[in-house]
Amino acid sequence: MSKLQRLIDTQALEIALQKFANERDWNQYHSPKNLAMALTGEVGELVEIFQWLTEEQSYQVAEASQTALAVRDEIADVALYLVRLASVLNIDLNEAIMNKMARNGIKYPAGDSTPKRS
Repeated sequence: MSKLQRLIDTQALEIALQKFANERDWNQYHSPKNLAMALTGEVGELVEIFQWLTEEQSYQVAEASQTALAVRDEIADVALYLVRLASVLNIDLNEAIMNKMARNGIKYPAGDSTPKRS
């Protein structure tokens, strides 16, 4: 993957999240530890939506009236905390994703469904 390629551009979101935190004086709470813990909580809330569903039902959560809004909100919360955490740690999320995808391509070559041990 080219170093110049942009798979994900979070700059505008990072700025909006920083502004949101500034306006509420939340930067004092946005340590990497706290953000990682909050991210974990949001992932737990997302997983809770899928708990006890069948595989088939899990594909319908974004369309089912009982779960559509909740699954969208929780996915958004996970994304927001992830982007904020990367921003606070000065991690270029696009670069991290591209590098990880490149390593995954080596670890999991196309046509081979058996992962390599690293």
